[in-house]
Amino acid sequence: MTASIAVPCSSRPFGLCRMRLLRHKPTTVTCQFPFSVSFNPVVRGRRCTICFVASGGGDHHQKLETSNSNSNSDSDSNGSGFGGEDDLNAVGVKRNRFVEEKMARKKSERFTYLVAAVMSTFGITSMAVMAVYYRFSWQLEGGEIPYVEMFGTFALSVGAAVGMEYWARWAHEALWHASLWHMHESHHKPREGPFELNDVFAITNAVPAIALLSYGFFHKGIVPGLCFGAGLGITVFGMAYMFVHDGLVHKRFQVGPIANVPYLRRVAAAHQLHHTEKFNGVPYGLFLGPKELEEVGGTEELEKEIQRRIKLYNNTK
Repeated sequence: MTASIAVPCSSRPFGLCRMRLLRHKPTTVTCQFPFSVSFNPVVRGRRCTICFVASGGGDHHQKLETSNSNSNSDSDSNGSGFGGEDDLNAVGVKRNRFVEEKMARKKSERFTYLVAAVMSTFGITSMAVMAVYYRFSWQLEGGEIPYVEMFGTFALSVGAAVGMEYWARWAHEALWHASLWHMHESHHKPREGPFELNDVFAITNAVPAIALLSYGFFHKGIVPGLCFGAGLGITVFGMAYMFVHDGLVHKRFQVGPIANVPYLRRVAAAHQLHHTEKFNGVPYGLFLGPKELEEVGGTEELEKEIQRRIKLYNNTK
Protein backbone atom coordinates (compact mmCIF):
# COMPACT_ATOMS: atom_id res chain seq x y z
CA MET A 1 0.00 0.00 0.00
CA THR A 2 1.24 3.47 -0.81
CA ALA A 3 0.70 6.75 0.98
CA SER A 4 -1.02 9.80 -0.37
CA ILE A 5 -0.82 13.52 0.34
CA ALA A 6 -4.17 15.24 -0.18
CA VAL A 7 -3.76 18.99 -0.57
CA PRO A 8 -7.00 20.92 -1.09
CA CYS A 9 -6.11 24.20 -2.80
CA SER A 10 -8.34 27.22 -2.31
CA SER A 11 -8.70 30.24 -4.60
CA ARG A 12 -8.53 32.58 -1.61
CA PRO A 13 -5.35 34.64 -1.67
CA PHE A 14 -2.70 34.13 1.01
CA GLY A 15 0.99 34.77 1.49
CA LEU A 16 3.13 37.88 1.31
CA CYS A 17 2.73 38.47 -2.39
CA ARG A 18 -1.06 38.01 -2.33
CA MET A 19 -0.88 35.98 -5.48
CA ARG A 20 -4.10 34.29 -6.42
CA LEU A 21 -4.09 30.56 -6.67
CA LEU A 22 -5.98 28.46 -9.17
CA ARG A 23 -9.50 29.72 -9.68
CA HIS A 24 -11.25 26.41 -9.84
CA LYS A 25 -12.38 23.88 -7.37
CA PRO A 26 -10.02 22.57 -4.80
CA THR A 27 -7.62 20.14 -6.35
CA THR A 28 -6.10 17.15 -4.64
CA VAL A 29 -2.42 16.52 -5.27
CA THR A 30 -1.30 13.00 -4.52
CA CYS A 31 2.34 11.91 -3.96
CA GLN A 32 3.45 8.35 -3.62
CA PHE A 33 5.57 7.28 -0.62
CA PRO A 34 6.95 3.87 0.29
CA PHE A 35 5.14 3.97 3.60
CA SER A 36 1.54 4.56 4.54
CA VAL A 37 1.04 8.10 5.82
CA SER A 38 -1.75 10.50 4.80
CA PHE A 39 -1.29 14.29 4.79
CA ASN A 40 -4.41 16.48 4.83
CA PRO A 41 -3.34 20.10 4.71
CA VAL A 42 -6.14 22.63 4.91
CA VAL A 43 -5.53 26.23 3.95
CA ARG A 44 -7.49 28.75 5.92
CA GLY A 45 -6.88 32.33 5.06
CA ARG A 46 -3.23 33.14 5.59
CA ARG A 47 -2.60 30.18 7.81
CA CYS A 48 -1.97 26.67 6.74
CA THR A 49 -2.79 23.79 9.05
CA ILE A 50 -1.29 20.42 8.17
CA CYS A 51 -2.68 17.28 9.75
CA PHE A 52 -0.64 14.09 9.71
CA VAL A 53 -2.50 10.82 9.92
CA ALA A 54 -0.52 7.60 9.99
CA SER A 55 -2.25 4.50 8.75
CA GLY A 56 -1.76 1.06 10.06
CA GLY A 57 1.19 -0.27 8.13
CA GLY A 58 0.77 -2.31 5.00
CA ASP A 59 2.62 -4.96 3.14
CA HIS A 60 5.48 -2.71 2.11
CA HIS A 61 6.05 -1.61 5.73
CA GLN A 62 6.19 -5.23 6.79
CA LYS A 63 8.67 -5.88 4.01
CA LEU A 64 10.86 -3.03 5.28
CA GLU A 65 10.77 -4.39 8.83
CA THR A 66 11.57 -7.84 7.56
CA SER A 67 14.51 -6.60 5.48
CA ASN A 68 15.84 -4.51 8.40
CA SER A 69 15.62 -7.42 10.80
CA ASN A 70 17.37 -9.65 8.29
CA SER A 71 20.17 -7.10 7.77
CA ASN A 72 20.61 -6.72 11.52
CA SER A 73 20.75 -10.44 12.04
CA ASP A 74 23.21 -10.78 9.17
CA SER A 75 25.45 -8.06 10.59
CA ASP A 76 25.31 -9.63 14.04
CA SER A 77 26.19 -13.04 12.69
CA ASN A 78 29.01 -11.67 10.52
CA GLY A 79 30.84 -9.85 13.30
CA SER A 80 29.14 -6.56 14.15
CA GLY A 81 28.72 -5.45 10.56
CA PHE A 82 32.42 -5.32 9.65
CA GLY A 83 32.30 -8.04 7.06
CA GLY A 84 32.73 -11.05 9.29
CA GLU A 85 35.30 -12.59 11.56
CA ASP A 86 37.82 -12.91 8.73
CA ASP A 87 37.94 -9.13 8.27
CA LEU A 88 38.28 -8.57 12.00
CA ASN A 89 41.11 -11.06 12.16
CA ALA A 90 42.81 -9.33 9.22
CA VAL A 91 42.56 -5.96 10.97
CA GLY A 92 43.99 -7.47 14.15
CA VAL A 93 46.87 -9.03 12.25
CA LYS A 94 47.69 -5.72 10.55
CA ARG A 95 47.57 -3.88 13.87
CA ASN A 96 49.86 -6.41 15.53
CA ARG A 97 52.23 -6.28 12.58
CA PHE A 98 52.36 -2.48 12.77
CA VAL A 99 53.13 -2.58 16.51
CA GLU A 100 55.83 -5.21 15.99
CA GLU A 101 57.44 -3.20 13.19
CA LYS A 102 57.38 -0.05 15.32
CA MET A 103 58.97 -1.82 18.28
CA ALA A 104 61.60 -3.40 16.04
CA ARG A 105 62.42 -0.01 14.53
CA LYS A 106 62.73 1.58 17.98
CA LYS A 107 64.94 -1.27 19.13
CA SER A 108 67.18 -0.87 16.08
CA GLU A 109 67.44 2.90 16.64
CA ARG A 110 68.38 2.44 20.29
CA PHE A 111 70.98 -0.19 19.41
CA THR A 112 72.52 2.08 16.76
CA TYR A 113 72.79 4.98 19.17
CA LEU A 114 74.07 2.68 21.92
CA VAL A 115 76.89 1.49 19.67
CA ALA A 116 77.77 5.10 18.85
CA ALA A 117 77.61 6.09 22.53
CA VAL A 118 79.75 3.17 23.69
CA MET A 119 82.34 3.68 20.97
CA SER A 120 82.61 7.39 21.62
CA THR A 121 82.68 6.90 25.39
CA PHE A 122 85.38 4.24 25.39
CA GLY A 123 87.30 5.97 22.64
CA ILE A 124 87.29 9.39 24.29
CA THR A 125 87.80 7.96 27.78
CA SER A 126 90.74 5.80 26.75
CA MET A 127 92.38 8.66 24.88
CA ALA A 128 91.83 11.03 27.81
CA VAL A 129 93.28 8.53 30.31
CA MET A 130 96.29 7.85 28.11
CA ALA A 131 96.82 11.56 27.54
CA VAL A 132 96.73 12.27 31.30
CA TYR A 133 99.08 9.40 32.05
CA TYR A 134 101.67 10.31 29.43
CA ARG A 135 101.52 14.00 30.18
CA PHE A 136 102.12 13.57 33.89
CA SER A 137 104.83 10.99 33.17
CA TRP A 138 106.43 13.50 30.86
CA GLN A 139 106.31 16.17 33.58
CA LEU A 140 108.06 13.85 36.07
CA GLU A 141 110.95 12.91 33.78
CA GLY A 142 113.31 15.55 35.19
CA GLY A 143 112.84 14.35 38.76
CA GLU A 144 111.05 17.50 39.85
CA ILE A 145 107.29 17.57 40.42
CA PRO A 146 105.64 20.61 38.80
CA TYR A 147 103.05 21.17 41.53
CA VAL A 148 101.74 24.41 40.09
CA GLU A 149 101.19 22.98 36.64
CA MET A 150 99.58 19.81 37.98
CA PHE A 151 97.31 21.76 40.32
CA GLY A 152 96.32 24.07 37.46
CA THR A 153 95.47 21.09 35.28
CA PHE A 154 93.30 19.56 37.99
CA ALA A 155 91.62 22.87 38.85
CA LEU A 156 90.81 23.64 35.22
CA SER A 157 89.40 20.14 34.78
CA VAL A 158 86.85 20.69 37.54
CA GLY A 159 86.27 24.33 36.61
CA ALA A 160 85.64 23.56 32.95
CA ALA A 161 83.20 20.77 33.81
CA VAL A 162 81.20 23.11 36.08
CA GLY A 163 81.51 26.01 33.67
CA MET A 164 80.09 23.91 30.85
CA GLU A 165 76.83 23.65 32.81
CA TYR A 166 76.48 27.42 32.86
CA TRP A 167 77.59 27.69 29.25
CA ALA A 168 75.02 25.07 28.21
CA ARG A 169 72.30 26.88 30.15
CA TRP A 170 73.07 30.21 28.49
CA ALA A 171 73.47 28.75 25.00
CA HIS A 172 70.29 26.71 25.39
CA GLU A 173 68.19 29.78 26.12
CA ALA A 174 69.97 32.51 24.14
CA LEU A 175 70.95 30.51 21.06
CA TRP A 176 69.23 27.16 20.72
CA HIS A 177 65.77 28.54 21.52
CA ALA A 178 66.43 31.70 19.50
CA SER A 179 68.57 32.04 16.38
CA LEU A 180 69.47 28.31 16.24
CA TRP A 181 65.93 27.06 16.84
CA HIS A 182 65.75 25.62 13.30
CA MET A 183 68.36 23.08 14.43
CA HIS A 184 67.30 22.59 18.04
CA GLU A 185 63.65 22.13 17.05
CA SER A 186 64.42 18.56 16.02
CA HIS A 187 65.02 17.78 19.69
CA HIS A 188 61.50 18.94 20.64
CA LYS A 189 59.78 16.82 18.00
CA PRO A 190 59.31 13.04 17.78
CA ARG A 191 62.61 11.62 16.55
CA GLU A 192 62.68 9.63 13.32
CA GLY A 193 65.80 7.51 13.26
CA PRO A 194 68.65 7.14 15.76
CA PHE A 195 69.98 10.68 15.26
CA GLU A 196 68.60 14.20 15.00
CA LEU A 197 69.88 17.55 13.76
CA ASN A 198 70.33 18.73 17.34
CA ASP A 199 73.23 16.26 17.73
CA VAL A 200 75.38 18.69 15.78
CA PHE A 201 75.77 20.76 18.97
CA ALA A 202 77.55 17.85 20.67
CA ILE A 203 80.05 17.73 17.81
CA THR A 204 80.65 21.48 17.95
CA ASN A 205 81.42 21.25 21.67
CA ALA A 206 83.88 18.44 21.01
CA VAL A 207 85.98 20.57 18.65
CA PRO A 208 87.39 22.99 21.31
CA ALA A 209 87.90 20.09 23.73
CA ILE A 210 90.05 18.21 21.22
CA ALA A 211 91.99 21.36 20.35
CA LEU A 212 92.75 22.17 24.01
CA LEU A 213 93.74 18.58 24.79
CA SER A 214 96.04 18.42 21.79
CA TYR A 215 97.80 21.67 22.61
CA GLY A 216 98.25 20.72 26.26
CA PHE A 217 99.48 17.24 25.42
CA PHE A 218 102.28 18.32 23.08
CA HIS A 219 103.56 21.30 25.09
CA LYS A 220 104.98 21.81 28.55
CA GLY A 221 104.32 24.67 30.91
CA ILE A 222 101.57 26.19 33.00
CA VAL A 223 99.52 27.50 30.07
CA PRO A 224 99.52 24.17 28.20
CA GLY A 225 98.66 22.49 31.49
CA LEU A 226 95.67 24.79 31.96
CA CYS A 227 94.55 24.15 28.39
CA PHE A 228 94.88 20.41 28.91
CA GLY A 229 92.77 20.62 32.06
CA ALA A 230 90.10 22.69 30.33
CA GLY A 231 89.85 20.21 27.47
CA LEU A 232 89.64 17.35 29.94
CA GLY A 233 86.83 19.06 31.87
CA ILE A 234 84.81 19.67 28.70
CA THR A 235 85.25 16.02 27.77
CA VAL A 236 84.06 14.79 31.16
CA PHE A 237 81.00 17.05 31.01
CA GLY A 238 80.17 15.86 27.50
CA MET A 239 80.22 12.20 28.51
CA ALA A 240 78.13 12.86 31.62
CA TYR A 241 75.67 14.92 29.56
CA MET A 242 75.30 12.12 27.03
CA PHE A 243 74.50 9.48 29.65
CA VAL A 244 72.09 11.61 31.67
CA HIS A 245 70.41 13.62 28.90
CA ASP A 246 70.33 11.14 26.02
CA GLY A 247 70.19 7.93 28.02
CA LEU A 248 68.36 8.64 31.26
CA VAL A 249 65.99 11.42 30.16
CA HIS A 250 65.21 10.60 26.53
CA LYS A 251 65.94 6.85 26.69
CA ARG A 252 67.97 6.72 23.51
CA PHE A 253 69.87 3.82 25.13
CA GLN A 254 69.82 1.91 28.40
CA VAL A 255 71.81 3.51 31.22
CA GLY A 256 71.58 0.78 33.85
CA PRO A 257 71.80 1.60 37.56
CA ILE A 258 72.28 5.35 37.20
CA ALA A 259 68.50 5.59 36.79
CA ASN A 260 68.19 4.84 40.52
CA VAL A 261 70.53 7.62 41.66
CA PRO A 262 68.20 10.06 43.52
CA TYR A 263 69.80 13.30 42.32
CA LEU A 264 70.07 12.12 38.71
CA ARG A 265 66.40 11.19 38.90
CA ARG A 266 65.63 14.77 39.92
CA VAL A 267 67.77 16.04 37.07
CA ALA A 268 65.88 13.86 34.58
CA ALA A 269 62.51 14.99 35.92
CA ALA A 270 63.53 18.65 35.76
CA HIS A 271 64.64 18.35 32.14
CA GLN A 272 61.40 16.57 31.28
CA LEU A 273 59.53 19.64 32.56
CA HIS A 274 61.62 21.74 30.19
CA HIS A 275 60.04 19.88 27.29
CA THR A 276 56.53 20.52 28.65
CA GLU A 277 57.24 24.29 28.71
CA LYS A 278 55.15 24.73 31.87
CA PHE A 279 57.60 27.34 33.16
CA ASN A 280 58.44 29.08 29.87
CA GLY A 281 61.21 26.62 29.08
CA VAL A 282 62.85 26.61 32.52
CA PRO A 283 65.11 24.81 33.28
CA TYR A 284 67.55 25.42 30.45
CA GLY A 285 70.45 23.79 32.28
CA LEU A 286 70.75 20.08 32.99
CA PHE A 287 72.61 19.17 36.16
CA LEU A 288 71.46 22.32 37.96
CA GLY A 289 67.97 22.10 36.49
CA PRO A 290 66.25 21.30 39.82
CA LYS A 291 67.68 24.47 41.33
CA GLU A 292 66.35 26.52 38.41
CA LEU A 293 62.88 25.10 38.96
CA GLU A 294 62.98 25.93 42.65
CA GLU A 295 63.77 29.54 41.78
CA VAL A 296 60.61 29.84 39.64
CA GLY A 297 58.32 27.97 42.03
CA GLY A 298 58.27 24.63 40.23
CA THR A 299 59.12 22.38 43.17
CA GLU A 300 55.64 20.85 43.35
CA GLU A 301 55.59 20.01 39.66
CA LEU A 302 59.09 18.58 39.97
CA GLU A 303 58.02 16.20 42.73
CA LYS A 304 55.00 15.07 40.67
CA GLU A 305 57.23 14.36 37.69
CA ILE A 306 59.65 12.41 39.89
CA GLN A 307 56.84 10.22 41.20
CA ARG A 308 55.56 9.67 37.67
CA ARG A 309 58.98 8.55 36.48
CA ILE A 310 59.35 6.22 39.46
CA LYS A 311 56.02 4.52 38.66
CA LEU A 312 56.95 4.26 35.00
CA TYR A 313 60.31 2.75 35.86
CA ASN A 314 58.74 0.19 38.22
CA ASN A 315 56.16 -0.82 35.61
CA THR A 316 58.82 -1.46 32.98
CA LYS A 317 60.90 -3.79 35.13
